[in-house]
Amino acid sequence: MEAQTEHNQRRAQYQDQLKRKQWADQAAAQKLFKEQEMKKQEEMLARQEASRRKTLEYEAELRTKTEMAKVAAEVEGRIKQERLNHDLHLEEARVRAKEYRETVMEGIKLASDTVGSGIMTFLGDSEKLSATVMSLSLLALGVYTAKVSTSVTGRYIEARLGKPSLVRETSRRSALQVATNPIPSIKRVFRMGEPSDALAGVVLEPKLDERLRSVALSTFNTKKNRAPFRHLLLHGPPGTGKTLFAKALARHSGLEYAILTGGDVSPLGREGVTEIHKLFDWASHSRRGLLLFVDEADAFLQKRSNAVMSEDMRNALNAFLYRTGEASDKFMIVFASNQPEQFDWAINDRIDEMVEFQLPGLDERVRMLQQYVEQYLLKSNSKAKKIVVKDIEYDDFVSVAKRLEGFSGREISKLVIAFQAAAYGSSTSEFNKELMEEVLEHHMVAHRQKEAWKEYEIAQQLEFK
Repeated sequence: MEAQTEHNQRRAQYQDQLKRKQWADQAAAQKLFKEQEMKKQEEMLARQEASRRKTLEYEAELRTKTEMAKVAAEVEGRIKQERLNHDLHLEEARVRAKEYRETVMEGIKLASDTVGSGIMTFLGDSEKLSATVMSLSLLALGVYTAKVSTSVTGRYIEARLGKPSLVRETSRRSALQVATNPIPSIKRVFRMGEPSDALAGVVLEPKLDERLRSVALSTFNTKKNRAPFRHLLLHGPPGTGKTLFAKALARHSGLEYAILTGGDVSPLGREGVTEIHKLFDWASHSRRGLLLFVDEADAFLQKRSNAVMSEDMRNALNAFLYRTGEASDKFMIVFASNQPEQFDWAINDRIDEMVEFQLPGLDERVRMLQQYVEQYLLKSNSKAKKIVVKDIEYDDFVSVAKRLEGFSGREISKLVIAFQAAAYGSSTSEFNKELMEEVLEHHMVAHRQKEAWKEYEIAQQLEFK
Protein backbone atom coordinates (compact mmCIF):
# COMPACT_ATOMS: atom_id res chain seq x y z
CA MET A 1 0.00 0.00 0.00
CA GLU A 2 2.71 2.42 0.90
CA ALA A 3 4.55 1.70 -2.35
CA GLN A 4 1.34 2.17 -4.33
CA THR A 5 0.69 5.46 -2.61
CA GLU A 6 4.23 6.73 -3.21
CA HIS A 7 3.94 5.72 -6.85
CA ASN A 8 0.71 7.63 -7.26
CA GLN A 9 2.23 10.71 -5.67
CA ARG A 10 5.24 10.60 -8.01
CA ARG A 11 2.92 10.14 -10.94
CA ALA A 12 0.81 13.10 -9.89
CA GLN A 13 3.92 15.25 -9.47
CA TYR A 14 5.19 14.22 -12.92
CA GLN A 15 1.85 15.04 -14.54
CA ASP A 16 1.87 18.38 -12.75
CA GLN A 17 5.35 19.14 -14.04
CA LEU A 18 4.26 18.17 -17.57
CA LYS A 19 1.26 20.50 -17.37
CA ARG A 20 3.40 23.36 -16.06
CA LYS A 21 5.95 22.84 -18.82
CA GLN A 22 3.11 22.72 -21.34
CA TRP A 23 1.73 26.01 -20.03
CA ALA A 24 5.19 27.60 -20.11
CA ASP A 25 5.72 26.44 -23.69
CA GLN A 26 2.30 27.79 -24.66
CA ALA A 27 3.08 31.17 -23.01
CA ALA A 28 6.45 31.39 -24.77
CA ALA A 29 4.83 30.50 -28.08
CA GLN A 30 2.16 33.15 -27.58
CA LYS A 31 4.82 35.75 -26.66
CA LEU A 32 6.88 34.88 -29.73
CA PHE A 33 3.77 35.10 -31.89
CA LYS A 34 2.89 38.50 -30.52
CA GLU A 35 6.44 39.77 -31.06
CA GLN A 36 6.38 38.52 -34.64
CA GLU A 37 3.02 40.15 -35.21
CA MET A 38 4.27 43.43 -33.73
CA LYS A 39 7.42 43.32 -35.88
CA LYS A 40 5.30 42.70 -38.96
CA GLN A 41 3.13 45.69 -38.07
CA GLU A 42 6.22 47.92 -37.55
CA GLU A 43 7.67 46.84 -40.87
CA MET A 44 4.36 47.51 -42.56
CA LEU A 45 4.19 51.00 -40.97
CA ALA A 46 7.79 51.70 -42.03
CA ARG A 47 6.96 50.68 -45.60
CA GLN A 48 3.88 52.91 -45.52
CA GLU A 49 5.93 55.87 -44.15
CA ALA A 50 8.64 55.39 -46.78
CA SER A 51 6.00 55.23 -49.47
CA ARG A 52 4.36 58.40 -48.14
CA ARG A 53 7.71 60.21 -47.99
CA LYS A 54 8.56 59.23 -51.55
CA THR A 55 5.14 60.45 -52.64
CA LEU A 56 5.68 63.84 -50.93
CA GLU A 57 9.17 64.20 -52.38
CA TYR A 58 7.87 63.43 -55.82
CA GLU A 59 5.06 65.95 -55.44
CA ALA A 60 7.54 68.63 -54.21
CA GLU A 61 9.89 67.92 -57.08
CA LEU A 62 7.01 68.09 -59.49
CA ARG A 63 5.87 71.45 -58.07
CA THR A 64 9.42 72.83 -58.26
CA LYS A 65 9.77 71.81 -61.88
CA THR A 66 6.40 73.37 -62.61
CA GLU A 67 7.36 76.67 -60.93
CA MET A 68 10.71 76.79 -62.71
CA ALA A 69 9.05 76.17 -66.01
CA LYS A 70 6.55 78.93 -65.24
CA VAL A 71 9.29 81.41 -64.27
CA ALA A 72 11.34 80.53 -67.34
CA ALA A 73 8.32 81.13 -69.52
CA GLU A 74 7.66 84.52 -67.87
CA VAL A 75 11.31 85.61 -68.21
CA GLU A 76 11.42 84.56 -71.82
CA GLY A 77 8.21 86.49 -72.45
CA ARG A 78 9.59 89.64 -70.82
CA ILE A 79 12.81 89.36 -72.80
CA LYS A 80 10.89 89.12 -76.02
CA GLN A 81 8.77 92.13 -75.01
CA GLU A 82 11.87 94.16 -74.07
CA ARG A 83 13.45 93.38 -77.42
CA LEU A 84 10.36 94.60 -79.17
CA ASN A 85 10.24 97.76 -77.00
CA HIS A 86 13.98 98.38 -77.53
CA ASP A 87 13.53 98.33 -81.26
CA LEU A 88 10.63 100.79 -80.94
CA HIS A 89 12.60 103.13 -78.61
CA LEU A 90 15.62 103.01 -80.89
CA GLU A 91 13.54 103.96 -83.86
CA GLU A 92 11.92 106.84 -81.94
CA ALA A 93 15.37 108.11 -80.83
CA ARG A 94 16.61 108.04 -84.41
CA VAL A 95 13.63 110.08 -85.54
CA ARG A 96 14.10 112.67 -82.75
CA ALA A 97 17.84 112.95 -83.43
CA LYS A 98 17.20 113.52 -87.10
CA GLU A 99 14.66 116.25 -86.35
CA TYR A 100 17.03 117.93 -83.82
CA ARG A 101 19.93 117.85 -86.27
CA GLU A 102 17.83 119.42 -88.98
CA THR A 103 16.62 122.13 -86.57
CA VAL A 104 20.17 122.95 -85.40
CA MET A 105 21.48 123.12 -88.93
CA GLU A 106 18.68 125.48 -89.90
CA GLY A 107 19.44 127.67 -86.86
CA ILE A 108 23.16 127.76 -87.62
CA LYS A 109 22.47 128.64 -91.21
CA LEU A 110 20.10 131.44 -90.20
CA ALA A 111 22.53 132.80 -87.57
CA SER A 112 25.42 132.69 -90.02
CA ASP A 113 23.43 134.63 -92.58
CA THR A 114 22.37 137.21 -89.98
CA VAL A 115 25.85 137.65 -88.45
CA GLY A 116 27.49 137.74 -91.84
CA SER A 117 25.20 140.45 -93.11
CA GLY A 118 25.68 142.41 -89.84
CA ILE A 119 29.49 142.18 -90.07
CA MET A 120 29.48 143.27 -93.67
CA THR A 121 27.28 146.24 -92.80
CA PHE A 122 29.50 147.11 -89.77
CA LEU A 123 32.73 146.90 -91.75
CA GLY A 124 31.23 149.10 -94.39
CA ASP A 125 30.59 151.89 -91.82
CA SER A 126 34.00 153.41 -90.89
CA GLU A 127 32.60 155.65 -88.12
CA LYS A 128 31.04 152.74 -86.20
CA LEU A 129 34.21 150.70 -86.66
CA SER A 130 36.40 153.45 -85.18
CA ALA A 131 34.04 154.01 -82.23
CA THR A 132 33.96 150.30 -81.43
CA VAL A 133 37.75 149.96 -81.46
CA MET A 134 38.05 152.99 -79.17
CA SER A 135 35.43 151.62 -76.75
CA LEU A 136 37.10 148.23 -76.51
CA SER A 137 40.49 149.85 -75.89
CA LEU A 138 39.08 152.03 -73.10
CA LEU A 139 37.32 149.02 -71.57
CA ALA A 140 40.53 146.96 -71.55
CA LEU A 141 42.44 149.88 -70.01
CA GLY A 142 39.74 150.30 -67.34
CA VAL A 143 39.79 146.62 -66.42
CA TYR A 144 43.58 146.59 -66.13
CA THR A 145 43.61 149.80 -64.08
CA ALA A 146 40.91 148.48 -61.73
CA LYS A 147 42.81 145.22 -61.24
CA VAL A 148 46.10 146.96 -60.44
CA SER A 149 44.52 149.58 -58.18
CA THR A 150 42.55 146.92 -56.30
CA SER A 151 45.71 144.91 -55.71
CA VAL A 152 47.64 147.98 -54.53
CA THR A 153 44.78 149.12 -52.29
CA GLY A 154 44.41 145.62 -50.83
CA ARG A 155 48.10 145.43 -49.99
CA TYR A 156 47.97 148.91 -48.45
CA ILE A 157 44.94 148.08 -46.31
CA GLU A 158 46.46 144.76 -45.29
CA ALA A 159 49.71 146.44 -44.30
CA ARG A 160 47.97 149.14 -42.25
CA LEU A 161 44.89 147.43 -40.84
CA GLY A 162 45.00 143.67 -41.26
CA LYS A 163 46.57 141.77 -38.35
CA PRO A 164 49.20 139.27 -39.61
CA SER A 165 48.53 135.61 -38.95
CA LEU A 166 51.70 135.31 -36.85
CA VAL A 167 50.39 137.78 -34.25
CA ARG A 168 48.60 135.97 -31.43
CA GLU A 169 47.71 139.00 -29.31
CA THR A 170 47.93 142.74 -29.89
CA SER A 171 46.80 145.99 -28.33
CA ARG A 172 46.63 147.60 -31.77
CA ARG A 173 42.99 148.15 -32.68
CA SER A 174 41.65 147.90 -36.22
CA ALA A 175 39.52 150.60 -37.84
CA LEU A 176 36.43 148.41 -37.40
CA GLN A 177 37.11 148.00 -33.67
CA VAL A 178 37.63 151.74 -33.25
CA ALA A 179 34.38 152.45 -35.11
CA THR A 180 32.31 149.95 -33.12
CA ASN A 181 33.86 150.73 -29.70
CA PRO A 182 35.75 154.06 -29.70
CA ILE A 183 35.86 154.52 -25.89
CA PRO A 184 39.16 152.63 -25.27
CA SER A 185 40.83 154.60 -28.05
CA ILE A 186 39.58 157.92 -26.61
CA LYS A 187 40.86 157.00 -23.14
CA ARG A 188 44.21 156.04 -24.59
CA VAL A 189 44.49 159.40 -26.40
CA PHE A 190 43.90 161.32 -23.16
CA ARG A 191 46.49 159.20 -21.32
CA MET A 192 49.09 159.63 -24.07
CA GLY A 193 52.24 161.35 -22.90
CA GLU A 194 51.70 160.41 -19.25
CA PRO A 195 54.06 157.60 -18.28
CA SER A 196 52.50 154.90 -16.13
CA ASP A 197 54.26 152.63 -13.68
CA ALA A 198 55.82 149.95 -15.89
CA LEU A 199 56.10 147.52 -12.99
CA ALA A 200 52.70 148.04 -11.39
CA GLY A 201 51.52 144.69 -10.02
CA VAL A 202 54.83 142.98 -10.89
CA VAL A 203 56.79 141.56 -7.94
CA LEU A 204 60.53 141.44 -8.64
CA GLU A 205 63.85 141.29 -6.85
CA PRO A 206 65.01 144.86 -5.97
CA LYS A 207 68.02 144.95 -8.33
CA LEU A 208 65.96 143.55 -11.21
CA ASP A 209 63.17 146.00 -10.39
CA GLU A 210 65.63 148.90 -10.59
CA ARG A 211 67.12 147.60 -13.85
CA LEU A 212 63.72 147.20 -15.51
CA ARG A 213 62.57 150.64 -14.41
CA SER A 214 65.68 152.05 -16.06
CA VAL A 215 64.85 150.16 -19.27
CA ALA A 216 61.24 151.39 -19.15
CA LEU A 217 62.29 155.02 -18.65
CA SER A 218 64.84 154.77 -21.47
CA THR A 219 62.21 153.31 -23.82
CA PHE A 220 59.70 156.02 -22.89
CA ASN A 221 62.21 158.78 -23.66
CA THR A 222 63.23 157.06 -26.89
CA LYS A 223 59.60 157.05 -28.01
CA LYS A 224 59.12 160.65 -26.87
CA ASN A 225 62.16 161.88 -28.83
CA ARG A 226 61.44 159.68 -31.87
CA ALA A 227 64.87 158.06 -31.68
CA PRO A 228 65.60 154.53 -32.93
CA PHE A 229 64.52 151.83 -30.50
CA ARG A 230 66.95 149.41 -28.89
CA HIS A 231 66.09 145.70 -29.00
CA LEU A 232 65.86 143.81 -25.72
CA LEU A 233 66.39 140.19 -24.64
CA LEU A 234 64.57 138.85 -21.57
CA HIS A 235 65.91 135.45 -20.59
CA GLY A 236 65.31 133.12 -17.68
CA PRO A 237 63.06 130.28 -16.47
CA PRO A 238 59.42 130.13 -17.57
CA GLY A 239 56.80 131.94 -15.51
CA THR A 240 59.12 134.63 -14.13
CA GLY A 241 57.26 137.64 -15.60
CA LYS A 242 58.91 138.23 -18.99
CA THR A 243 55.64 138.55 -20.96
CA LEU A 244 54.03 140.56 -18.16
CA PHE A 245 56.89 143.06 -18.19
CA ALA A 246 56.84 143.35 -22.00
CA LYS A 247 53.15 144.34 -21.96
CA ALA A 248 53.71 146.78 -19.11
CA LEU A 249 56.72 148.26 -20.94
CA ALA A 250 54.56 148.90 -24.02
CA ARG A 251 51.84 150.61 -21.95
CA HIS A 252 54.39 152.66 -20.02
CA SER A 253 56.15 153.82 -23.21
CA GLY A 254 52.97 154.64 -25.11
CA LEU A 255 53.63 151.87 -27.63
CA GLU A 256 51.28 149.28 -29.01
CA TYR A 257 52.34 145.70 -28.49
CA ALA A 258 52.04 142.50 -30.50
CA ILE A 259 52.90 139.01 -29.26
CA LEU A 260 54.02 136.14 -31.47
CA THR A 261 55.49 132.74 -30.65
CA GLY A 262 58.59 131.32 -32.30
CA GLY A 263 56.93 127.92 -32.65
CA ASP A 264 54.27 129.39 -34.99
CA VAL A 265 56.77 130.04 -37.80
CA SER A 266 57.77 126.44 -38.53
CA PRO A 267 54.26 125.17 -39.52
CA LEU A 268 54.00 127.92 -42.15
CA GLY A 269 56.59 126.21 -44.36
CA ARG A 270 57.20 128.17 -47.55
CA GLU A 271 54.73 130.84 -46.46
CA GLY A 272 57.00 131.73 -43.53
CA VAL A 273 59.00 134.30 -45.52
CA THR A 274 55.84 136.02 -46.76
CA GLU A 275 54.32 136.14 -43.28
CA ILE A 276 57.54 137.61 -41.81
CA HIS A 277 57.46 140.42 -44.36
CA LYS A 278 53.74 141.00 -43.68
CA LEU A 279 54.50 141.21 -39.97
CA PHE A 280 57.15 143.91 -40.36
CA ASP A 281 55.12 145.84 -42.97
CA TRP A 282 52.24 145.88 -40.48
CA ALA A 283 54.56 146.93 -37.63
CA SER A 284 56.08 149.74 -39.70
CA HIS A 285 52.67 151.33 -40.25
CA SER A 286 51.84 151.71 -36.55
CA ARG A 287 51.31 155.40 -35.75
CA ARG A 288 52.29 155.05 -32.09
CA GLY A 289 55.15 152.60 -32.63
CA LEU A 290 55.02 148.89 -31.89
CA LEU A 291 56.69 146.66 -29.32
CA LEU A 292 57.05 143.26 -30.98
CA PHE A 293 57.36 140.56 -28.31
CA VAL A 294 58.80 137.28 -29.64
CA ASP A 295 58.06 134.58 -27.06
CA GLU A 296 59.98 131.28 -27.18
CA ALA A 297 62.31 133.00 -29.65
CA ASP A 298 64.83 130.15 -29.56
CA ALA A 299 62.31 127.90 -31.38
CA PHE A 300 62.63 130.13 -34.47
CA LEU A 301 65.90 132.08 -34.22
CA GLN A 302 68.26 129.17 -33.60
CA LYS A 303 71.63 128.78 -35.33
CA ARG A 304 71.45 128.35 -39.10
CA SER A 305 74.26 125.81 -38.89
CA ASN A 306 71.88 123.47 -37.07
CA ALA A 307 71.45 120.40 -39.28
CA VAL A 308 67.90 119.89 -38.02
CA MET A 309 66.71 123.28 -39.31
CA SER A 310 64.68 123.01 -42.52
CA GLU A 311 65.31 125.12 -45.60
CA ASP A 312 62.00 126.95 -45.10
CA MET A 313 62.94 127.89 -41.51
CA ARG A 314 66.35 129.05 -42.68
CA ASN A 315 64.72 131.28 -45.32
CA ALA A 316 62.29 132.70 -42.74
CA LEU A 317 65.21 133.47 -40.40
CA ASN A 318 67.05 135.23 -43.24
CA ALA A 319 63.96 137.34 -43.90
CA PHE A 320 63.78 138.23 -40.19
CA LEU A 321 67.45 139.23 -40.18
CA TYR A 322 66.96 141.34 -43.31
CA ARG A 323 64.06 143.28 -41.76
CA THR A 324 65.93 143.87 -38.47
CA GLY A 325 69.33 144.75 -39.90
CA GLU A 326 68.97 148.49 -39.20
CA ALA A 327 67.65 150.36 -36.17
CA SER A 328 64.08 151.63 -36.54
CA ASP A 329 61.92 154.22 -34.80
CA LYS A 330 58.80 152.28 -35.86
CA PHE A 331 59.16 149.15 -33.79
CA MET A 332 61.07 147.68 -30.86
CA ILE A 333 61.73 143.94 -30.58
CA VAL A 334 61.71 142.19 -27.21
CA PHE A 335 62.95 138.60 -27.33
CA ALA A 336 62.02 136.11 -24.60
CA SER A 337 63.85 132.81 -24.28
CA ASN A 338 64.67 130.06 -21.82
CA GLN A 339 67.68 128.97 -23.92
CA PRO A 340 69.29 132.09 -25.47
CA GLU A 341 72.51 130.14 -26.12
CA GLN A 342 70.72 128.57 -29.11
CA PHE A 343 70.32 131.94 -30.89
CA ASP A 344 72.00 132.48 -34.25
CA TRP A 345 75.02 134.79 -33.94
CA ALA A 346 73.35 137.33 -36.21
CA ILE A 347 70.45 137.55 -33.73
CA ASN A 348 72.90 138.17 -30.87
CA ASP A 349 74.28 141.07 -32.91
CA ARG A 350 70.80 142.62 -33.05
CA ILE A 351 70.27 142.48 -29.26
CA ASP A 352 71.20 145.79 -27.62
CA GLU A 353 70.40 144.94 -24.01
CA MET A 354 69.88 141.74 -22.01
CA VAL A 355 67.98 141.27 -18.75
CA GLU A 356 67.97 138.01 -16.82
CA PHE A 357 64.84 136.99 -14.92
CA GLN A 358 65.45 134.60 -12.05
CA LEU A 359 63.12 132.58 -9.84
CA PRO A 360 61.70 134.71 -7.00
CA GLY A 361 63.51 134.77 -3.66
CA LEU A 362 61.90 134.41 -0.25
CA ASP A 363 60.82 138.06 0.10
CA GLU A 364 59.38 138.08 -3.43
CA ARG A 365 57.49 134.83 -2.79
CA VAL A 366 55.95 136.30 0.38
CA ARG A 367 54.86 139.43 -1.50
CA MET A 368 53.46 137.35 -4.36
CA LEU A 369 51.44 135.21 -1.95
CA GLN A 370 50.01 138.31 -0.29
CA GLN A 371 49.22 139.92 -3.64
CA TYR A 372 47.52 136.86 -5.13
CA VAL A 373 45.60 136.07 -1.93
CA GLU A 374 44.34 139.65 -1.97
CA GLN A 375 43.38 139.31 -5.65
CA TYR A 376 41.82 135.83 -5.74
CA LEU A 377 40.55 135.25 -2.19
CA LEU A 378 39.80 138.57 -0.52
CA LYS A 379 38.75 140.52 -3.64
CA SER A 380 37.31 137.77 -5.81
CA ASN A 381 34.52 138.32 -8.33
CA SER A 382 31.74 140.36 -6.74
CA LYS A 383 29.11 138.05 -8.26
CA ALA A 384 30.71 134.98 -6.66
CA LYS A 385 30.23 133.80 -3.11
CA LYS A 386 32.54 135.58 -0.66
CA ILE A 387 35.46 133.50 0.63
CA VAL A 388 36.16 133.65 4.37
CA VAL A 389 39.89 133.48 5.20
CA LYS A 390 40.20 132.14 8.75
CA ASP A 391 43.21 131.95 11.12
CA ILE A 392 45.84 132.78 8.48
CA GLU A 393 48.43 135.41 9.41
CA TYR A 394 51.58 136.93 7.90
CA ASP A 395 53.76 134.26 9.54
CA ASP A 396 51.78 131.60 7.69
CA PHE A 397 52.61 133.26 4.37
CA VAL A 398 56.30 133.30 5.34
CA SER A 399 56.15 129.62 6.27
CA VAL A 400 54.50 128.71 2.96
CA ALA A 401 56.93 130.90 0.99
CA LYS A 402 59.91 129.07 2.52
CA ARG A 403 58.51 125.78 1.22
CA LEU A 404 57.97 127.24 -2.26
CA GLU A 405 61.66 127.56 -3.09
CA GLY A 406 62.13 126.84 -6.79
CA PHE A 407 58.56 127.90 -7.69
CA SER A 408 58.10 130.51 -10.41
CA GLY A 409 55.70 133.42 -10.17
CA ARG A 410 53.27 131.63 -12.46
CA GLU A 411 53.33 128.52 -10.26
CA ILE A 412 52.64 130.63 -7.16
CA SER A 413 49.73 132.29 -8.95
CA LYS A 414 48.30 128.89 -9.89
CA LEU A 415 48.74 127.73 -6.28
CA VAL A 416 46.61 130.62 -4.97
CA ILE A 417 44.02 129.96 -7.69
CA ALA A 418 43.95 126.38 -6.40
CA PHE A 419 43.36 127.82 -2.90
CA GLN A 420 40.38 129.69 -4.32
CA ALA A 421 38.99 126.58 -6.05
CA ALA A 422 39.36 124.55 -2.85
CA ALA A 423 37.52 127.22 -0.85
CA TYR A 424 34.67 127.28 -3.36
CA GLY A 425 34.63 123.48 -3.20
CA SER A 426 33.94 123.48 0.54
CA SER A 427 30.40 123.75 1.88
CA THR A 428 31.11 126.98 3.81
CA SER A 429 33.46 128.70 1.30
CA GLU A 430 35.97 128.94 4.13
CA PHE A 431 39.72 128.91 3.64
CA ASN A 432 41.75 127.83 6.67
CA LYS A 433 45.16 126.40 7.52
CA GLU A 434 44.11 122.77 7.06
CA LEU A 435 42.77 123.41 3.56
CA MET A 436 45.84 125.48 2.68
CA GLU A 437 48.16 122.69 3.84
CA GLU A 438 46.26 120.07 1.82
CA VAL A 439 46.37 122.06 -1.43
CA LEU A 440 50.00 123.07 -0.84
CA GLU A 441 51.07 119.46 -0.38
CA HIS A 442 49.46 118.44 -3.69
CA HIS A 443 51.28 121.23 -5.52
CA MET A 444 54.59 120.38 -3.86
CA VAL A 445 54.29 116.78 -5.07
CA ALA A 446 53.44 117.94 -8.61
CA HIS A 447 56.38 120.38 -8.59
CA ARG A 448 58.83 117.67 -7.52
CA GLN A 449 57.54 115.40 -10.29
CA LYS A 450 58.03 118.12 -12.92
CA GLU A 451 61.56 118.77 -11.69
CA ALA A 452 62.33 115.05 -11.94
CA TRP A 453 61.08 115.00 -15.53
CA LYS A 454 63.19 118.06 -16.32
CA GLU A 455 66.35 116.51 -14.83
CA TYR A 456 65.72 113.30 -16.76
CA GLU A 457 65.34 115.21 -20.03
CA ILE A 458 68.58 117.12 -19.41
CA ALA A 459 70.39 113.86 -18.65
CA GLN A 460 69.04 112.33 -21.87
CA GLN A 461 70.25 115.31 -23.90
CA LEU A 462 73.72 115.12 -22.35
CA GLU A 463 73.87 111.40 -23.03
CA PHE A 464 72.80 111.95 -26.64
CA LYS A 465 75.53 114.53 -27.13
